[in-house]
Amino acid sequence: MNKGICIVTVAPVRAENSDKAEIVTEILFGESADILEVNKNWTKIKMHYDGYEGWMDTKQIKHVSEAELSKRKVTVVTEDFSSVIMNDGKTLLSIGSEVDFPVVASRRSHDLRESIALAAREFLNVPYLWGGKSFFAVDCSGFTQLVYKVHDIKLPRDTYQQAEVGNPLTFVEESQPGDLAFFENEEGRIIHVGVMLENQKIIHASGKVRIDTLDSTGIFNKEMNKHTHKLRVIKNVIN
Repeated sequence: MNKGICIVTVAPVRAENSDKAEIVTEILFGESADILEVNKNWTKIKMHYDGYEGWMDTKQIKHVSEAELSKRKVTVVTEDFSSVIMNDGKTLLSIGSEVDFPVVASRRSHDLRESIALAAREFLNVPYLWGGKSFFAVDCSGFTQLVYKVHDIKLPRDTYQQAEVGNPLTFVEESQPGDLAFFENEEGRIIHVGVMLENQKIIHASGKVRIDTLDSTGIFNKEMNKHTHKLRVIKNVIN
């Protein structure tokens, strides 16, 4: 099976081979995928990181052999942005991008929970985008996946899949920075996720990445003076 590597900063991956189709996720610079099908201007891929499938612009992916891919020594960009010089000029790469050349080392804390919380806070005010998975714009599960990716913790792409990872807590008060909180709709379906901070604060992507308070009912938005998301479970995903 042919392989491919994304050659642009971030590329939308769509449900169908059309610019009008829904963006289901994004692929970042250097991330690799199986190439399932090529239909003129569109290429169907299955991403190696999380197994997500969709269509992307053929011009935004480079075909490589399995042998070439296996020889790559990948480094994940852990800073918000990394400015690199390519053959055709300067390129700005998002956190979570994968490169096979030196990049600026991370300045994160050595304490894993503290480091996750610090990384999450760096996304504050980044706009929400359905299917977004970069520092330019994120959805709720794209945000959590990225924050954990740069800490070598692999999470699935979708919220309901992430909710299957880790060990549940009994009480909100037991939560620690780096835990994940999940929220359900009226039908009981898990539809939202956020990263716990200290003192029962939560950072999550809702309109933008923001910090709110969590109690046993759910997320309380002080600006709106009401609960906006119903709590289902909090999970410790850090071993």
